[in-house]
Amino acid sequence: MNDMSDTEHGIGESRREIVLRPTAPIVPAGNIAGSSLMFVISIMSFLACLTLGAVIMVQDTANSWQSQISREITIQIKPEPGMDLDAELAKARDIALSFTGTTAATIVDPAATARLLEPWLGEGLDLEELPVPRLVIITIDEAAPPDFAGMRLALEESVQNVFLDDHRTWVDRLVAMANTTVIIGLCVLALVFTATILTVVFATRGALSGNHHIVEVLHFVGAEASFVAAKFQKHFFLIALKGALAGGIAAALTFALASIWASASMATPESDQATALFGGFSMGAGGYIGALAIVIITAVLTALTTRITVIRTIMEIDLIRSDPTRSI
Repeated sequence: MNDMSDTEHGIGESRREIVLRPTAPIVPAGNIAGSSLMFVISIMSFLACLTLGAVIMVQDTANSWQSQISREITIQIKPEPGMDLDAELAKARDIALSFTGTTAATIVDPAATARLLEPWLGEGLDLEELPVPRLVIITIDEAAPPDFAGMRLALEESVQNVFLDDHRTWVDRLVAMANTTVIIGLCVLALVFTATILTVVFATRGALSGNHHIVEVLHFVGAEASFVAAKFQKHFFLIALKGALAGGIAAALTFALASIWASASMATPESDQATALFGGFSMGAGGYIGALAIVIITAVLTALTTRITVIRTIMEIDLIRSDPTRSI
């Protein structure tokens, strides 16, 4: 009995001493290919988010321009020697206000006119030395605009050197420019996603080449193609998610810093012109939601591309096994 107890005790100690080694992943988590792929995906995600933000920013600015232009018209009066410019400006304002559909009229004073010309002509501009036209800004009712032809005729009959600009030509150009910008941006996004898919395909094939013997052994001992593909899919999905998230955050920080710069340099000629062209350098809520969508789409596309590539590679292994004359 004692001998049996001692034997059982020894077997128990041997069993307690047995420690199972943790299984290693099929795809090493920190391989060089994975790090390179993460870096490439972060760059492409950054470019995609920048493109999306730029498209949204230009689109919003163009819509703002279109809205402002569609509710305002401009009366220009060019000065000439002997003309009472202030009287002519007041007369033009009164004529414009007499038409149904105009809601307000503002004469742009010389200081504001000089400020508009500062970026091109410099500071300390004396308008009396140059034949710079003076402006009257007329606000109109967008729902019921005035008779522009009748207003133009009345101004030409009563005011000297007058020109009425209803901005319709500029509105058409802005709409065409905005549409072209959106199309170009969408094409760039499509190219970025295409490059991402091709990069993932080559990176996956590289990882398969490095682990080809493991994949082949697993497949031959009974591992389903879907099982092996799921391992690679999870690995590359996490890589793509980290890289795309890093690129999206970098793009968001870029727009945030640009917005802070625009706010800090406000009321300067350079900032006024940049704001007029590009708005407040802010993507808005829609831009950040779009950037998040790009991150998710990039990760999902990477996972799907990886799965398809792995399954096709395993199918090629089966073809080679059935017909050795074939080669991958």
